[in-house]
Amino acid sequence: MLIRLGYELEFNIPQSVAVVALLNVHPSRELDLREPDELRIEPSVATGQYLDRFGNRSTRFLASAGKLRIWNSTLIQDSGERDEVNYLARQHPVVELPFDNLTYLMSSRYCEVDRLSNIATELFGNTAPGWGRVQAIVNWIHGRVQFGYQFARATRTALDVYTERVGVCRDFQHLAIAFCRCMHIPARYVTGYLGDIGVPAAPAPMDFSAWFEVYLEGRWWTFDARHNEPRVGRVVMAAGRDAADVAMTTSFGMAELTKFSVVTEEVRDVARFQNFRSLAVASSGL
Repeated sequence: MLIRLGYELEFNIPQSVAVVALLNVHPSRELDLREPDELRIEPSVATGQYLDRFGNRSTRFLASAGKLRIWNSTLIQDSGERDEVNYLARQHPVVELPFDNLTYLMSSRYCEVDRLSNIATELFGNTAPGWGRVQAIVNWIHGRVQFGYQFARATRTALDVYTERVGVCRDFQHLAIAFCRCMHIPARYVTGYLGDIGVPAAPAPMDFSAWFEVYLEGRWWTFDARHNEPRVGRVVMAAGRDAADVAMTTSFGMAELTKFSVVTEEVRDVARFQNFRSLAVASSGL
């Protein structure tokens, strides 16, 4: 399966400001790319790329005052398979975990493990360790938290989600991550593309998505507390402790977002999309 990925962001910049963008496909999927995955910036500026401490590809640049446009379009090969499931995946004792995974057991900006531990124990302490425990956490959140874009709030934490019982996709994942960590299961936040492939199209405009991963049976597995079903076409951009580690852009000064659009869809007519991309690049002068 081929999937077209893309985005366009525009900002109003009152005065020159340094920006870090985390908008590339994750290095773990680079071999699947069938077109360059290039961060295009208008007006053109010098950029520097690096891998952050979580292994995400990041770009730093200095934006001048005025209008800033960041965009990209690329093509990726995907298996077309749904998220893997292993109902027998076991939970590792903490003393057996890889040292790098211990950070995913700790409290973080949006996931207050210390404040939710007693609640998590009461709710999930009697579940069997492993896959079933994670699924019980996901089922509980999916059935009790109401999704709605009108509930978006940048400061909402996992404890707030538990108390308010509303949120957007990142809020669902933050509460699931916190509960998993409370039960000594390493859990990390993931952001990326997730189109309406194999499911009815959502009426809302396309957006980047969030889900989470847990470490069981010697590897990371995908879970999604918002959708609560295996999905097709997830493309990871970045992973971290929570949303604070994987912001799509971070500006060190004022930058007003004025336009935002995302594309992620299965490509059936490859030639048509390649022609479209060629025209788009030509018209941009790049």
